[in-house]
Amino acid sequence: MSQSASQASAFFEEAVHSQVVWTLRDRDGIPAPQNEDGRRAMPFWSTEARVKRLISTVPSYAGFEPESIPLKTWRDRWLPGLRRDSLLVGLNWTGARATGYDLEPASVVDRLALAERPGPTARQ
Repeated sequence: MSQSASQASAFFEEAVHSQVVWTLRDRDGIPAPQNEDGRRAMPFWSTEARVKRLISTVPSYAGFEPESIPLKTWRDRWLPGLRRDSLLVGLNWTGARATGYDLEPASVVDRLALAERPGPTARQ
């Protein structure tokens, strides 16, 4: 599994567990930089520690502050809005270049639904 795939997988597991998603904001708002394909992606992280680490290690994000979003609000309001605006969802970006998976909002909704399903019931 690639580093980006691992980070994306961790995103869903951690966000479902905590019921919170994180982004970052400065006085101009939340960034949505272009990815390698020329599409814009808005970044989100599954823990506050992950977003703080990126802010502290990537100079272009040094002036940003972490911001939490309840998972239900993110799923019900943000993801449809991102879809309407033709933005991708950046998941747990890491590293000096702040890279990771950028998924379509509909794919995020599907993956989130899978992550929220209860696991198999243990037999007694």
